[in-house]
Amino acid sequence: MLVLGGARSGKSRYAQERCEAVPGRLVYIATAQAFDSEMTERIARHRGERGARWSTIEAPLDLAGAIGEAAGQGDAILIDCLTLWLSNLLLAGTDMATARAGLIDGVAACPVPVISVANEVGFGIVPDNALARRFRDEAGWLNQDMAALCREVVLVAAGLPLTLKA
Repeated sequence: MLVLGGARSGKSRYAQERCEAVPGRLVYIATAQAFDSEMTERIARHRGERGARWSTIEAPLDLAGAIGEAAGQGDAILIDCLTLWLSNLLLAGTDMATARAGLIDGVAACPVPVISVANEVGFGIVPDNALARRFRDEAGWLNQDMAALCREVVLVAAGLPLTLKA
């Protein structure tokens, strides 16, 4: 499943609730990195909001590897979020096509359900600088590839889910 939405749309909460509907152990793959105290506090708060069923794998760059690791630890996986992972890769100078293909292969091969969260950034204006335009383009291609792979795609706006693909 792919859950898309804007900032503070409710997409992460929706994805977590859907993941928690799966019985058994759950694995949260976190792609965020804490570069300041506010982000450190945010990460700690989110971790505290998840219950004892959850284990966490931090994967700011090697998401495909983390999916393989998580498949052996849980009955369902939540990746939050693909857009932060994309940002990390862009800043690291990673070949995006190769990374995207690795992610798609990792999700396709995963024997347990995977729910991924991503920002929909294509509703805004064309950015005024090359890096921002590249980010928007890469995010769009990533979301398209994931949507093609996933059996279910949901767009969340104002906390309300809209099924795009069932």
